[in-house]
Amino acid sequence: MSIDPRGLAAGATILRLTLGAMWVSHAWFKISAFGVAGFAGWLGSLGLPGFMAGPVIALELIGGVLILAGLYGRYVSVALLPILAVATWVHIPNGLIFSNANGGWEYPVFLMIVSVVHALIGDGVLALRSRPLPFATLRPAQG
Repeated sequence: MSIDPRGLAAGATILRLTLGAMWVSHAWFKISAFGVAGFAGWLGSLGLPGFMAGPVIALELIGGVLILAGLYGRYVSVALLPILAVATWVHIPNGLIFSNANGGWEYPVFLMIVSVVHALIGDGVLALRSRPLPFATLRPAQG
């Protein structure tokens, strides 16, 4: 197997920027469409603690900005996985496809996979402070 390092760096950068933009846009959507109180009420209607609304929005926004900047983005992607796990749990009853009423579980699961891939392959180029995960450093095959 052969991996083109230039293509890997470009792909990792595009992945990082797209993932970061997704987190920022989801945080902004919660703020602009529902507000913290509205999101808290929605969480409460699901049996989840409403007091987590502010921290979840803050984590999404700050995490997204850190990923965009490439400031320990790999670690941030791993740290945000629990939010995606809860989102998956919330959407499982709605079926697979995210265009189903109330959204299906495919999109949060896809974002979990993208987050893991980001953590494994790295931030790409133009990252402010990229560090490999200590347990998962991939090395391209020689040849």
